[in-house]
Amino acid sequence: MVGLVIVGIFIAVGILAPWLAPYDHDAADFAKARQGPSAAHWLGNDEIGRDMLSRLIFGARLSLLVGLIPVSIGLAVGVPMGLLAGYFGGRLDMVIMRLIDIMLAFPGILLAIMLAAFLGPGLTNLMIAVGITSIPVYTRLVRGSTLSVKQEQYVEAARAVGVAHFRLIRLYIFPNVLAPIVVQSSLQIASAILSAAALGFLGLGVPPNLAEWGTMLQKGRTYIFSAIHIVTFPGLAIALTVLGFNLLGDGLRDALDPRLRVA
Repeated sequence: MVGLVIVGIFIAVGILAPWLAPYDHDAADFAKARQGPSAAHWLGNDEIGRDMLSRLIFGARLSLLVGLIPVSIGLAVGVPMGLLAGYFGGRLDMVIMRLIDIMLAFPGILLAIMLAAFLGPGLTNLMIAVGITSIPVYTRLVRGSTLSVKQEQYVEAARAVGVAHFRLIRLYIFPNVLAPIVVQSSLQIASAILSAAALGFLGLGVPPNLAEWGTMLQKGRTYIFSAIHIVTFPGLAIALTVLGFNLLGDGLRDALDPRLRVA
């Protein structure tokens, strides 16, 4: 419930950003550059005098977007691949899993850096790069669940009465592997936000003028000793959001798996 509250707050902040932000998040005031928190600017000003609170509020929208879209890419590609590999097996399974093994040979963040560097900086390329790195996670998860579910008696009965393969996958297997997918998606959003923040910190993320938490960290690291608030608040926002999604994922796992429910 704590995770759900945290995630709900950040989603609401992102949606209501234009009404919640006290200042224009792009308005620079060089006279107030690097000033600390004050009554007028609760979280201080950044390196060119923009209001930190306003930028964090608008950053919630962008940072959540670069968490949700990559996970959607991973779901759209990884889930069908896992279902096909687990259900049909044989050569199709071997080809798909060897491809996944090649992708897993690279650490996730390294693969994301390589893809982002190849595609070039930009919001769309950032989401594609992070999304591709999440494909192996879903493929392996769904394949393992499918291998287990397809041995169940109700699947054997459906196959015995002549249910077509893809209809059987759609009606009998996919609904029964959905629970781990939901749980993994919540956890994967947290991982995607971290990866996007890391790429932004390395200069491979969104354009510098956009309010994105990882990019804000990268721009403020030069002033970490003279104006620590510039990096502290974006870092805390990332940490809280990731914590919220991780807690939510743990809660969903307990709720959707009767074996893990606490009496």
